[in-house]
Amino acid sequence: MNRILVLLLLLSVSNSYGEIWLPSILSDNMVLQQQSKVTIWGWTTATSEEITVYGSWNNEKITTKAYQGVWSLQLPTPKAGGTYSLHIEGHEKLEINNVLIGEVWLGSGQSNMQWTPNQGLENAEEEINNANYPEMRFFQVAQQIAACPQEQLKGKWVVCSPETMKEFSSVAYFFGRELHQKLSVPVGLITSSWGGTPVEVWLQEALITENAELSEAAEKLAEVAWWPNTPGIAYNAMIHPITKFNIAGFIWYQGESNRQNPSSYYKSFPLLIKSWRAVWGKELPFYFVQIAPFKYDDPDGTDAAQVRDAQLYTMKNVDNTGMVVTNDIGNLENIHPINKQDVGYRLALWALANTYEKGDLTFSGPLYQSMEKEAGKIILHFDHTVKGLKKKGKVLSEFYIAGEDRKFYPAKAKIKGSTVLVASPKVKDPVAVRFAFTNGATPNLYNAAGLPASAFRTDDWELSLNK
Repeated sequence: MNRILVLLLLLSVSNSYGEIWLPSILSDNMVLQQQSKVTIWGWTTATSEEITVYGSWNNEKITTKAYQGVWSLQLPTPKAGGTYSLHIEGHEKLEINNVLIGEVWLGSGQSNMQWTPNQGLENAEEEINNANYPEMRFFQVAQQIAACPQEQLKGKWVVCSPETMKEFSSVAYFFGRELHQKLSVPVGLITSSWGGTPVEVWLQEALITENAELSEAAEKLAEVAWWPNTPGIAYNAMIHPITKFNIAGFIWYQGESNRQNPSSYYKSFPLLIKSWRAVWGKELPFYFVQIAPFKYDDPDGTDAAQVRDAQLYTMKNVDNTGMVVTNDIGNLENIHPINKQDVGYRLALWALANTYEKGDLTFSGPLYQSMEKEAGKIILHFDHTVKGLKKKGKVLSEFYIAGEDRKFYPAKAKIKGSTVLVASPKVKDPVAVRFAFTNGATPNLYNAAGLPASAFRTDDWELSLNK
């Protein structure tokens, strides 16, 4: 009899230490991607038990069996709505509450994505006070590094309110608010960003080390105490743990730190997009911000201009991407321009027009398309100029023209319908034009919708950091 009591006691103690647990991204207040199969996963101390999951939207149970303590399954979600609860059952029961179904986006990059209203925002007090959107939810990934891919990270879902919004990414908030208001669905925003980080830290390490050009470029990155510069270590800790979480797409604002190795950004940035899509298993939309003008060490230098050119190259060569131009809302004296409203709004325009197929939206400023030579001048053609071009100010600025000697001179430029005519008396036989191709360029060419033209060059000549 005593042996039976001892056995029962031991079983009771053993069960009391049993546990089922989830990644932090699966928690109260979360938003799940609508009309999709979302992955629900976790761990258990009962290493081979059956786990059952169901959502209160239909109460249809789906069961899987843990393997060596790890379990995962896919759960269909309905159209946007809520609130709901999510139930996980095994040797114990878990319940996730206040769940919404809607659109989920991941924002990443460096400080201009990270920056919160408390750190600098135009009209901050009013924006904070008005941030009462219970159907918007935030998840901010804590800044961490890791030498190898992690399965868990720090963060929690919170409901949008003045108190939570003022500590969240301004750009992501304004992007999400526009989607929420225009689509009338719940919106979940995940941010995983770190000020100062070069693109290399957000790529899987092997993608850098196995490529001689990118490996050499990574070695040029300066070591700084406040942010990592080793390939892969932000990806491992801040991106890999959430790659099972179903999302609608990415927004990205980064590039300033890659002025140290801008020529490699033509390869590393497209690689980041393709690699993130690969680990999510979907060709997800990727919308990003072209870095704003800033004087840096030399406003007439071209290191930042080359990053912008690589960003334009990426948009034109990688499908399902879009680029927001910010050369009209930057600040030469502040690398963190406080007008984050327009940045978020312009990102949302790309998503609304292309991901959500909302018609009759002009979502991009003029983008260089092609050129033709004619009697000592060059005629430039652009996309996104349905209703023509316009300038702000009396004279079009930031146009430069060159002949076969590859020396660029300031040029006179004139709008003619949806084209721009460029010429200079110093270049009798022009062959190339560059526009806004310096670090601190603040041009004034727009389309009829008031969106600015991207910097560009018509040539493919080898670039140095000074010319």
